[in-house]
Amino acid sequence: MRFDVNSSELYGGLVREARRPEGWEPPGPVPPEPPPPGEAPDLWPQEGEDLCYLTGHWRIFQRLKGHRYSIDDLMTAWTAAQVAQGRAVRRYADIGCGIGSVLMMVSWSLPEVQAVGVEAQALSFGLARRSVRYNAAEGRIEVRHGDLRDPENTPEGAAFDLVTGTPPYIPLGDGVVSEREQCGPCRFEMRGGVEDYCLAAARLLAPQGRFVVCHAAPQAARVEAAALAAGLTTLRRCDVVPRDGRGALFSVFVMARQDEIAPSPDGAPLEIDPPFVVRDAEGRWTEAYRAVRRGMGMPCGPA
Repeated sequence: MRFDVNSSELYGGLVREARRPEGWEPPGPVPPEPPPPGEAPDLWPQEGEDLCYLTGHWRIFQRLKGHRYSIDDLMTAWTAAQVAQGRAVRRYADIGCGIGSVLMMVSWSLPEVQAVGVEAQALSFGLARRSVRYNAAEGRIEVRHGDLRDPENTPEGAAFDLVTGTPPYIPLGDGVVSEREQCGPCRFEMRGGVEDYCLAAARLLAPQGRFVVCHAAPQAARVEAAALAAGLTTLRRCDVVPRDGRGALFSVFVMARQDEIAPSPDGAPLEIDPPFVVRDAEGRWTEAYRAVRRGMGMPCGPA
């Protein structure tokens, strides 16, 4: 029996109970039982943290008042998993991996992949590494502490069949930077923006590799310009609408090397998907979003 209890009496953190429909069993591997808190305190949430279910049986450590995974992470991971179908994806990298949500969701979806995540923030790096260890996945998922712009952090070079990134999208000076740990660099471009992510991805992509990146929907032109400047071509874009009748909140892009894509007759290979709507006008999950959740090992609840 796993320790699905509130651990606040021990360390001040929370172990979240699973929210699952009756009779629903999560797919995927079941991690081994964690040692008791007294034997392995780093595998239990500390003060100000919680341990939540992420995908399947896998869990993730997060700060209660810090950066937490969200729908943009889920849609990026799901798109990457779809892109990988039918392709020989053996090595995968998540640049600026944060707390490891996209890194772990993609790795869970591709059980044969060897994955590397790179994260500059020490707090986020520590959380991601602990989550990987909690899920007994350290044999195939490595988290490295460093700046994604530094080639020394990924000496493998152009060896990755799949790369993902969820860069911050607010330039410094365009708003008030949060004083909460993690939140500022996760939203503001303190270590570069999408341009730097595209350059890093171009450096890491193996032949015929794909880069999946998420960014604010109103900045689509900026993303495509960043891709071109880095030697990449945007193949596909999907705009994600949080609720029917509203505008797109963010977009997920799929990119490849320019020199590997044959030019189309009109010179524009970009394919734009129909808008992906998360909730209908009444606020209910759409069937499309429920399908994403099912594909990523997450409960959907009643129809």
